Amino acid sequence: MKYCIQIITLIFVTTALLTPPLMAEENDDLAKKLANPLAALISMPIQANYDENIGPDDDGSVWKINIQPVIPVSINDEWNLISRTIIPIIDQDDVPIKGSGESGLGDILQSFFFSPKEPTDSGWIWGVGPALLMDTASNDALGGEKWGIGPTAVALKQIGPWTYGILVNHIESFAGDDDRLDISATYIQPFLSYITKTKTTIGLNLESTYDWEGDEWSVPINLTVAQMLKIGSQLIQVSSGVRYWADSPDGAPEGWGARLQITFLFPK
Repeated sequence: MKYCIQIITLIFVTTALLTPPLMAEENDDLAKKLANPLAALISMPIQANYDENIGPDDDGSVWKINIQPVIPVSINDEWNLISRTIIPIIDQDDVPIKGSGESGLGDILQSFFFSPKEPTDSGWIWGVGPALLMDTASNDALGGEKWGIGPTAVALKQIGPWTYGILVNHIESFAGDDDRLDISATYIQPFLSYITKTKTTIGLNLESTYDWEGDEWSVPINLTVAQMLKIGSQLIQVSSGVRYWADSPDGAPEGWGARLQITFLFPK
């Protein structure tokens, strides 16, 4: 797993250095569509997150690679169905205690959003639907061993180069290992981004989760810079940034972390 992370990091750096930025006149709305989680654009983000200071003695660290395909489907002339999947691949060292660690697949989260194709009269773009948490972890240390379900929703507005909005979901477990804790969690992600003329996107978001069972917040703040690029005929967006844990439960990540992402675009 560590070698995979190193290879991914090398790809990010090499791509950013050797590929010219996408000019403003090329595919002018693609960066704007990427800032919109409900856009009718097929994409494949691959996101790597690094966090540390985990465990009772802050010895632990985690790399998590999220493979996140986004597939829009046209239902009729007025509605789209947007499928968003998060497939986590996890490598953790000295977690939950020093000397332990596992690598493998985590629990998959599948979300569907029913979204009107046109914004409201006031310019809001929105979508609602179900979210399903699947018990897919390859090791019990990498997942909750529970199946969960609940509602999810997105609302956003795009004004010129600015995009702002919020994504929320709530998951309640309904099946799984009776010896594991139930899941009752609310996820709240306010987001803000600005796109420059050269398709550089500066983004800020909070990926807050409230655990109703433990009465605890997890609040990482993410600041990223992303660039639209073109390799041959393949359009991509490369992103890097930092994250800071404003709040987290005992034994969870603390302090600073990092994020890298490469997104493959498949416009129609």
